[in-house]
Amino acid sequence: MEIAAPRPKTEGLNLMKRVQVLVVGAGPVGTTAAYRLAKAGIDVMVVEALAGCPEDMRASTMHPPTLDMMAELGVLEDLEVQGLRAPVYQYRNRRSGEVIEFDMAELSDISRHPYRLQCEQFKLSRLLVRKLEALQPGSVRFLHRLVGFEQDADGITAQVETPFAIETIRADYVIGADGANSSVRKWTGTEFEGFTYPERFLTLSTAYPIEKHFDRLVSVNYVADVEEWCVLLRVPAFWRILVPTHSDVTDEELLSDAYKDSVLDRLTHNGPAVATSHRTLYRVHQRVAKSFRSGRALLAGDAAHLNNPLGGFGMNSGIHDVWNLTEKLREILKDGGDGDALLDRYDRQRRQIAHSFVQTQTIENKRMMESGNGEQRSEMEIQLESVVKDDARRRAYLLRQSMYQSLAEEAGIG
Repeated sequence: MEIAAPRPKTEGLNLMKRVQVLVVGAGPVGTTAAYRLAKAGIDVMVVEALAGCPEDMRASTMHPPTLDMMAELGVLEDLEVQGLRAPVYQYRNRRSGEVIEFDMAELSDISRHPYRLQCEQFKLSRLLVRKLEALQPGSVRFLHRLVGFEQDADGITAQVETPFAIETIRADYVIGADGANSSVRKWTGTEFEGFTYPERFLTLSTAYPIEKHFDRLVSVNYVADVEEWCVLLRVPAFWRILVPTHSDVTDEELLSDAYKDSVLDRLTHNGPAVATSHRTLYRVHQRVAKSFRSGRALLAGDAAHLNNPLGGFGMNSGIHDVWNLTEKLREILKDGGDGDALLDRYDRQRRQIAHSFVQTQTIENKRMMESGNGEQRSEMEIQLESVVKDDARRRAYLLRQSMYQSLAEEAGIG
């Protein structure tokens, strides 16, 4: 679809608001996009169907290049206060107790922030909402749900449901950062190709000191086992424990005290003594939208691609999507850049990375966590033992897992 240069406000329309960019979704991806655009002097509005940024506990890891981006936005210092630095992460064999360790400090020659920051995603969203409102008051509208939009050569006319009315917003561009069930993606008719795992994932959060039951446990731990692998992640106030579940067990059973006790028994040998603060059950998908662009409507984050959480790539890759996209929108809206050429390149770059890196790596991470042999050693353990001993392979592995390699690959896509 050919895009004309943005024009002044359309005459004759009964508009609630005229903005340059309408962002749908106030999660970490949408708020990052909006705040970066606002800092570039672009008029932006965020609409969010919920009453605020929910306390979602799923994503909690920010990788080094994402921290570089947060530093450029001027918000990293605020996030550091609310997070926990984790330069070292471990792969463990649940049965043998063997540990393989990687240290991101080895990337300090290329990285300003050679560590993961363990900080729940809602903290980033809430921080950016405050910053955005200070910069452009009234630019974030909660309890505003997108119900439809139409495109023409000059822009997009969107209908938004509020608690009291259906209102109209006219924008040059719309960014759909509205999650797995994206209304923007559905309105464009974009296919969401891929599959859904039959099992669900259960996340438990507890203030109990899990580290008492493991030798040298660090803040990020992947524990392989052919029968029940798990992920142990530390955030400032909690340990977050992620385990797969069987597809034939009901939601009620999986969220019950009895099931919680059984999971934590296997970790601490005294499950009933471990109280939980959150229990979240969710389906896991591996999907990528057939296109990240439909005219002036752009997709990013979970609206564009979904993956399992092993490696912590989901939220980070979504932030990397909008870092790429907002740079191109700034060039279009501030410098008169070629909208079609730039947005087509966004689609090529980020969709290719979603396939070649995020999907490929997360599927492989899950497969390796589940693998094992007669000696109770996981395929992951066997492979990583050789990687960690080889300087060149270890550095290549760190560059890939930290997501610096995917950004380098993105830059090479024309």
